[in-house]
Amino acid sequence: MLSLAVVTAVFMLVVWFPLSTLWHQQSQIDQTSAQIQALQRQEQALKAQAKTVDTKAAAIDLAREQYQLVSPNQSLIQVLPGDSAGQVSASSADPGLQPLVSPSSASLPVTAHVKLSHSSNGFVSRLVHTLEFWR
Repeated sequence: MLSLAVVTAVFMLVVWFPLSTLWHQQSQIDQTSAQIQALQRQEQALKAQAKTVDTKAAAIDLAREQYQLVSPNQSLIQVLPGDSAGQVSASSADPGLQPLVSPSSASLPVTAHVKLSHSSNGFVSRLVHTLEFWR
């Protein structure tokens, strides 16, 4: 019986522990290689995108589409959305020209005010007192 315990202990020390460590390390290597491959694919996509944006025409298109910039001696015209009936009027785009809302039907945002005692000179009370400016 003692010899079986010794053989089992030797087997665990010599075979099982190193194999489990190797298995764990291999799984980490597989995960890392998958991350590297994903980053390489992302790098290739970014390089391709950089090549397309590198041209002057692409830079002009980007400036027009995303930043609404125009070339010299050109004008930018923006079409404003219409109202629910599809009609565009002077008041449809400017919310300041919309009809007034009665106070009873208006919903105000709910804000919570916390009152802290300023009698103590602790860190929290000094911090709150300092941050009251931002309220």
